[in-house]
Amino acid sequence: MSATRLSGPPATPLGREIARLIALEGPMPVERYMELCLGHPTMGYYITRNPFGADGDFITAPDISQIFGELIGLWCAEVWRMMGGPRDLHLVELGPGRGALIADALRAARVAPQFRSAVRLSLVETSPVLRQLQRQALSAEGELSSIPVAWRNHLGEVPEGPMILIANEFFDALPVRQYQRAPDGWRERLVGLAPDGGLIFGLAPEAEPALDELPGDEGAIMEIPVAAINMVAGLADRLRRFGGAALIIDYGHAVSAVGDTLQAVRRHQYVHPLSTPGEADITAHVDFGALARAALARGVVVDGPVEQGAFLRALGANARAEQLKRNAREAQRRVIDEGLRRLTSSEAGGMGALFKVMAVAASQLGPLPGLAPRREAPHMPQPSIVRALRRPS
Repeated sequence: MSATRLSGPPATPLGREIARLIALEGPMPVERYMELCLGHPTMGYYITRNPFGADGDFITAPDISQIFGELIGLWCAEVWRMMGGPRDLHLVELGPGRGALIADALRAARVAPQFRSAVRLSLVETSPVLRQLQRQALSAEGELSSIPVAWRNHLGEVPEGPMILIANEFFDALPVRQYQRAPDGWRERLVGLAPDGGLIFGLAPEAEPALDELPGDEGAIMEIPVAAINMVAGLADRLRRFGGAALIIDYGHAVSAVGDTLQAVRRHQYVHPLSTPGEADITAHVDFGALARAALARGVVVDGPVEQGAFLRALGANARAEQLKRNAREAQRRVIDEGLRRLTSSEAGGMGALFKVMAVAASQLGPLPGLAPRREAPHMPQPSIVRALRRPS
């Protein structure tokens, strides 16, 4: 980021509330700041609005082309078959957005009626606004009358049993802890108040001893996704116990690395992360390496990560696009081609390389469609750094 602070008091209601909390309690970790910006019970970004689409703040893959959700639906049906076709299957989506992905997935899965009859759908969503949009999307496809659907506040509410889980652009919104290398070690990055009342980045007064051995030049910033790591560990425990797989799709890096990836988007433009709390989407790139290590430590297997473009092409994205174009008008053909390009291309404006796809699965499942290589590891404790950094939320 180009600056660590903004001038003047925050302009948004949530910004003023955060400033008040800092004045009362002292500077807060970046992790806590992200939690409040995205999930404050009355002023949080995802609680108060529909951020998706051209009229929102950003566009996700299901909004670009129906091909994305359709291929994921067929992927789920094939994984269910690989699981032995359990009679009851919990199909779960974390953060379903406007419901486009799951609606497209279930429509495509009509070619696998036995899979659809096994599905018990759980949508993990806390936003009342988005829950209503998801209900409308499923109603438009006729799915509410044919498949049992329940909305959950968190994954722990999903009943026990075999599960296939989808998480598209979910993990990037989980809060991360940031640390900056100082002369005496890694200090946690905090959000505090400047003399003029504005929000400002600063550092904790003391270094974190758990990070002493980690390399990094002075001034470097490191992100540790403790919330995401703990979620993947719990997810892996469930998959190991009941069977199934989880498909994680997000922008990020396959190998853990030092760097500041905290970013905010408002009306399709990047803004300073401290500028409009509660009115901009705040995310960080997903550390797929850290998530894979957390999963492997719990005795499950990991396929990938691979680039999204390679994953979709392996599942038949090009063939599906050609099929859709057969009875389409010329203008529709151009839209289909452009959607496919955006989903699979590694060129400017494409999601094909920036976005990665990784699956976590019960060890009895063979290699999953579209993903390679496979990683396995014996059961081992959770990484010591994460244990040392754990604190009450």
